[in-house]
Amino acid sequence: MSEPYIRRALPDDDEELGRLDRATWSPLHAVMPEPQPPYGPFFDERHSPDDHLVAELDGRVVGYVRLAFPTSLAANAHVRQIQGLAVAEEVRGRGVGRALIRAVTEEARRRGARRLTLRVLGHNTPARKLYEAEGFVVEGVLPEEFLIGGAYVDDVFMGRSL
Repeated sequence: MSEPYIRRALPDDDEELGRLDRATWSPLHAVMPEPQPPYGPFFDERHSPDDHLVAELDGRVVGYVRLAFPTSLAANAHVRQIQGLAVAEEVRGRGVGRALIRAVTEEARRRGARRLTLRVLGHNTPARKLYEAEGFVVEGVLPEEFLIGGAYVDDVFMGRSL
């Protein structure tokens, strides 16, 4: 079994990442409605290729992670936030998510961050276990913050020092 190859996203990844993003959409992790055609570009004025790391397995894009500033405030510039993580269903359990988390942690350090944070839905147990295994701890919970599929879901804030 090959290891995932992690690299920076390129502008040419737009279409493939858009397909992956739509294929992995699930109420387990998404607060936005399921995407419908016509689909917009994956990269836009808020999310550039520089904000993404991409995972490849056997030469095929199978995952990505988005790294961003949580706010535009100078007083918060030492923090980076994971604002998206997707892994193709057919390769889950092969270490792609873990490799992306480790790579984005190193990338946040490289960019001068002291902390890395994320938000995850309370019912997304697989993601929460992965984040906990990689050193993230729950730092706050917004109870019943979202109404998804007729059920109220907690928004869990997690973070770690770098």
